[in-house]
Amino acid sequence: MSRADFSADLPPEIAARVTGSVLNEGRATVVLDVAGVGEDARGALERAVIKALSGRADVSDVRVVMTAERKGPMIIAVGSGKGGVGKSTLTANLAIALAKKGVKVGLVDADIYGPSQPVIFGSQSVRPDARDNKPVPIESKYGVPHLSMGHLVTPGKALAWRGPMASGAITQLLEAHWSSETEVLLVDLPPGTGDVQLTMIQKFKPAGAVLVSTPQDLALIDAARAGQLFDTAGVPVIGLVENMSGYACPHCGEVSDPFGAGGVEAAAGRLELPFLGRIPLDMAIRQGSDAGDPPAAGDGPMAEPFNAIATRLGEWISARS
Repeated sequence: MSRADFSADLPPEIAARVTGSVLNEGRATVVLDVAGVGEDARGALERAVIKALSGRADVSDVRVVMTAERKGPMIIAVGSGKGGVGKSTLTANLAIALAKKGVKVGLVDADIYGPSQPVIFGSQSVRPDARDNKPVPIESKYGVPHLSMGHLVTPGKALAWRGPMASGAITQLLEAHWSSETEVLLVDLPPGTGDVQLTMIQKFKPAGAVLVSTPQDLALIDAARAGQLFDTAGVPVIGLVENMSGYACPHCGEVSDPFGAGGVEAAAGRLELPFLGRIPLDMAIRQGSDAGDPPAAGDGPMAEPFNAIATRLGEWISARS
């Protein structure tokens, strides 16, 4: 994925609305600011961009992402380029840690194909109420209302949805009946840079994004791609979190680094982005997540790294509120 300048190919009035563009393996993604533009005119803009760029030899597909400022809770995306890096666990514990600090926070589980938040919050068997044909987020004993596709479909059912259905699902979750008191929505994104991410950016442009990765190079490469997507769309990356960083043997206390150490902090330095902190690889975190008892809810040692990252995130939120 690389930045691209398509301004010479677009009419000047459209080029002036471009806030970012990338070219990746023949797919051109163009981000347009459509604030104040009506629905019909937006369709005309999209068609004009597709027509203008389809003639380029290096472009085989064109995707247009339209963004505009929206009122409501501040949306913060938590993303990664790769699955299995502990993003859902981090999101849940950050939400709980923020709630303990007095932030009115809600959580959206946008991982449509692999929702994890019902397990982490122990709400697998709960079905949300509906009001005006919109789901009402589920309250939790941790002070974090949350909503997941796992609450709306049969537990354990595999979803074989194409892009438009997944995009509709994220819209349904974000447009649910969130309380008017909700100040911040943390959005637990699926891995990668697909339809769910593009829909969220287009319809619910986040105020910022937190990227999580394990220290090894492969995960960092994918995280950098996710960061570039946010950067292209004008969504600031709040900072990076290193997960599964260091393992203390429960028998001898020796610390080892099965996934390496320091890679995310080093990457943050190269990218000139804040490093928010690191979470250790610890059995207590895994057990608590599986049992619906996230460690950030308590006062034990495993709550401390989540609290520290939540403090830095809370400072960023306060500066922009």
